[in-house]
Amino acid sequence: MASTFNTILDKLHLTSRDDDGVPAKEPTQEELKELKDKYAEAGQDHVFAFYEGLSAAEKAGLVERLKSFDPKYINEITDEALHPSQRSDESPETTLEPLPEAATASILDSNDEDIQSWYTSGLEYVSKGQVAVVLMAGGQGTRLGSSDPKGCFDIGLPSQKSLFQIQAERIWKVQQLAEKQSGKKDILIPWYVMTSGPTRRATEQYFEKHNYFGLQKDSVYIFEQGVLPCISNEGKILLESKAKVAVAPDGNGGIYQALLTSNVRTDMRKRGIQHIHAYCVDNCLVKVADPVFIGFAASKDVDIATKVVRKRNAKESVGLILQKNGKPDVVEYSEIDDTTAEARDSKQPDLLKFRAANIVNHYYSFRFLESIEDWAHKLPHHVARKKIPHVDIEKGETVKPDKPNGIKLEQFVFDVFPLLSLEKFACMEVKREDEFSPLKNAKGTGEDDPDTSKQDILNQGRRWVQNIGGIVESEGSAEETGVEISPLVSYGGEGLEFLSTRTIKAPAVIEKEE
Repeated sequence: MASTFNTILDKLHLTSRDDDGVPAKEPTQEELKELKDKYAEAGQDHVFAFYEGLSAAEKAGLVERLKSFDPKYINEITDEALHPSQRSDESPETTLEPLPEAATASILDSNDEDIQSWYTSGLEYVSKGQVAVVLMAGGQGTRLGSSDPKGCFDIGLPSQKSLFQIQAERIWKVQQLAEKQSGKKDILIPWYVMTSGPTRRATEQYFEKHNYFGLQKDSVYIFEQGVLPCISNEGKILLESKAKVAVAPDGNGGIYQALLTSNVRTDMRKRGIQHIHAYCVDNCLVKVADPVFIGFAASKDVDIATKVVRKRNAKESVGLILQKNGKPDVVEYSEIDDTTAEARDSKQPDLLKFRAANIVNHYYSFRFLESIEDWAHKLPHHVARKKIPHVDIEKGETVKPDKPNGIKLEQFVFDVFPLLSLEKFACMEVKREDEFSPLKNAKGTGEDDPDTSKQDILNQGRRWVQNIGGIVESEGSAEETGVEISPLVSYGGEGLEFLSTRTIKAPAVIEKEE
């Protein structure tokens, strides 16, 4: 069985090797010749240009990396990414329509009974041990002025909590809510944290240092997404140094391959997981393992569901979730003309026809993830043109280009959507102010930066206090009117009755019920 599984992975080019700390061994002459012939056949044998001058350790490392790639496959996906072919089942005419009403719901206008029903059933799935969370956390905080993993970033809250801590505490709280509803004890939501090469060790160390933020260590599973070689404009694999291939993470769409190569899916199967929530680390408002979302998706019996927020206006540059040629899909802002972007909903003329903004917040049924081998090879690779430092093969010198000299290949997590029928896809609209505040830019930018992330959390806390009847007072600026309410106290505004008669001086932090 194991050999069959590995054969399937090899065919899908999903094999990888774990870094277990054991130094790679220098290959035998036969192994080296076989590898060189493989790369020569693909026209990529220049990667061995400096091989003879390397140390034994460098030779071993280079060969180990090159063995993890199939150069013929790299050529194929590069060519397809640069010159995409039209699928035989793809219409030359593009038809865009909103998702059918039967596949959608909105927290903004759903009745309270439906929302409560989804919430209750979502917590029931949690109490049965059927819910897991996958976090896409491969990015570094480079734009934020930090080389640390983005999840380690302190957005400036009074509590100084990082994104990782905020999200861990939300998972902990959902576990507590499920225990309270079910009467069970020791309920766990496994948290699978997908990192990249540059962030894995730092992420592991951060979680260890902070004792997994109160979660059980064996319920946190840190793994790594794959990489692909960087390619020159001439289609050649680039070398970062004489002994290293220039590589880049394979995009958030690499999550599907990584679930296999890291044995995450196997771990989920052993635990009896049926429902998976997946999201990106940079959203400080994300409702991790949201019972309402889990309950909604399960009630629809879909394989993928996604959360969206309402597009602010026709010009907002966000991807839209809709149906394209009768299939669920994401269409980028740049792909839509003004007439389409500005079209109005015939039933609600004050709203845009296409308003479901993608926030990379998804639900998967485990049965769908069981079929990864059937469709992983169908997902396209996209081109990102970059300035990629590399070694000049002729001169052996490092070149730092001042203009894009090559491409990085990546997959997008939503590329799988069109593989589903509309009956197996659903969409839930949520309130932007409650669930979406991405951290993209450096402090002081004024949009999607640490200040806006911090303020959105503080504003949410203030609303929660006011909704329960409490009073928030401040003598300072607008930025000092908020309240930070710890996820350990409240997940979504519940359980705050103890604040109903209180007057709170802002800015304030509510860390416990007292």
